Parts: sequence; C-alpha cells; structure tokens
Amino acid sequence: MSKKDRIPQQPEEPVAEETPVADETVQAAEEAAVDAEQLQKDLDAATAKAEEYLNLAQRVQADFDNFRRRNESVRTDAFADGQQAVASAMLPVLDNLERALDAAGADDALRSGVELVLRQMRDVYAKFGVTPIDRLGEKFDPNLENAIMQGAPEDGDPGTVCQVLQKGYMMGKHVLRHAMVKVVPD
Repeated sequence: MSKKDRIPQQPEEPVAEETPVADETVQAAEEAAVDAEQLQKDLDAATAKAEEYLNLAQRVQADFDNFRRRNESVRTDAFADGQQAVASAMLPVLDNLERALDAAGADDALRSGVELVLRQMRDVYAKFGVTPIDRLGEKFDPNLENAIMQGAPEDGDPGTVCQVLQKGYMMGKHVLRHAMVKVVPD
C-alpha cells in the first residue's frame, strides 16, 4: 500500500467516561452542600439559643431592678415607721415637760432648766417634721381631732373647736396623736 492509499484516520474523540476524579469532585460538592446546610441549621440553632439567653438575661435584670426598687421602698417605709414610733413614744415626755413648766411657778432655776429641755425637745421634733395640731377656733376635723366634750353654744360658732384639752401632733402628713378637744355643738 502506498501512502496515498492510506486513508488518514481521524483521531478518535475521547469518550466521556466517568473517571474516578470526576466522581470524587461531584461527591465532594454534594458533601459540601450537605455540610453547608448542616452549618446553616447549626447557626440558626445557635442564634435561637443566643436570643433565648439574651431574653433570659434581660428578664433577670428587670427582676433585679424591680427587687432593688421594692427593697428601697420597704427600707424607706421601715425607717419612716421607726421615726414615727419613736416620736409617738416621746410625746408623753413632751407633755410632762409642758406640765412641769406650768407648775414650776416662781423658782427661776427650775423654770429655766425645764424651759431649756422643753425647747431642745421641740427643736428635735421640728428637725424631724413633727408639728403640733393647733386648730382652736377652727372647724372640727375628725381626721385630726377627737372630740371628747361638748361646749356651750356661747363658746363659739357651731361645729368649731372651743378648747384643746391635749395637743395632737403630726409628722409630715401622718397623725402621731389626735388632739383631744372640746367642740361647740351644731
């Protein structure tokens, strides 16, 4: 055969066979997609857990703030109640000092000593906001006074206080002791 007789053959086209390298690439891509899905699920779960913990921390902080405010309020109320109890317990001492001053008479040394103690006691009461209830000649108020006697119509206008038999005292807006008064009848 001559060279002419020979028919040139065309090179064979490569047959697309699945090679082990291609299979591994596809499999790796599929695994990567599965891993990405799993990672996304894990991320979503972790985000939900973080939000849950944040909400729990915020609730605990709010509960603590409420506890602190409530505790401060209770402490303040207890302190005020203690001050009122001590002021109420000392009122008979104040009454007795006033009686001693009335009875002191001419003895200047005794009188000046009682006046000094009485003035100190009144100063301490003023410092804590304790004030006497002095409503002589004013309309009777059962929130501030106890009417224990009735006066005569000529003692004043009907329904007014005509005599204070025992002073009453207030601490701020709280009545420590109601005044005992005589009231003109209506």
